[in-house]
Parts: sequence; structure tokens; C-alpha cells
Amino acid sequence: MSGVPKHRQTKSTKRKPQRAKRLQVAALCYKETKVGRQVLLITSRDTGRWIVPKGWPMKGKDDHEAALIEAWEEAGVSKADIEEEPMGFFEYAKGLSSGDTVPVEAQVYLTRVRDLQKTYPEVDQRTREWFSPAEAAELVDEPDLKAILRAI
Repeated sequence: MSGVPKHRQTKSTKRKPQRAKRLQVAALCYKETKVGRQVLLITSRDTGRWIVPKGWPMKGKDDHEAALIEAWEEAGVSKADIEEEPMGFFEYAKGLSSGDTVPVEAQVYLTRVRDLQKTYPEVDQRTREWFSPAEAAELVDEPDLKAILRAI
């Protein structure tokens, strides 16, 4: 045992342990237009901030497939080509219904939108809008997502 008094040896163990990050999957939806690439943002249901469609991985689905399902449910993306490997990651604090927050890392899958429906499962709970990548980067809160948007 070292010469450090016992009360000092145990002090660091009194810190609250950090929670492991949970994984979400996100679809960065885009389309090519005459004025350049546009990206689709939606509002969150709780705070109304601008985000990309995202959600928890789904049993029996690959992560990119789950991201595409989220894009349908949250933004009405009915036809799209989605990359099978994530193009990047961003971190954020997910608010839970209990009032707690959990750290989340979202895998971002680039998704070329081919068709967008007017009615979809969460149409009455969210707003969706197309923006230039630069505009979208200014609207989202997460620094890593801002960087991803500026890079595309």
C-alpha cells in the first residue's frame, strides 16, 4: 500500500459514474436541386428544435434500415437510397420522459430522398423543411452534426 492516507485513496471512487453512451441511428436526408443540395430537417417533438430523423436501433433490422424507417415515420420519406455505412457520428443528451437525460451517440447514414409523402405517422407532431447544408448547420444544436452538415 502506498503512503497516501486511506481517506484520500477512496475519494475518487465517490464520483458519480458516467453512463455509457447509448446508440441511435439517424438519416441525413438530402436531394439534389437546381440550386444545389438540400437537406431535410424536422423538429423534435419535445422542444421543437431542428434535428435529423433518428431513433433507436431495431431488432431484426440493420442500423441503416432502422434509420430509413425513422425517416419514414418522422419525416415522410417513402422512397430513398441509403448508404449502408455511417458517414459520421454526433453526440447529444437525449431527454427521457422521466426527466432524466442519457448520453447518446447517433450514427448518421446519408440518405438520398426519392419520394416524400404528405401524410406519415408523425405528420401532426413535427415540422419538416428543406434547407441548404449551410442553413441546416446553423439551425441544429449539436456541434458534430453541424460539422457533418457543413461537410456535405
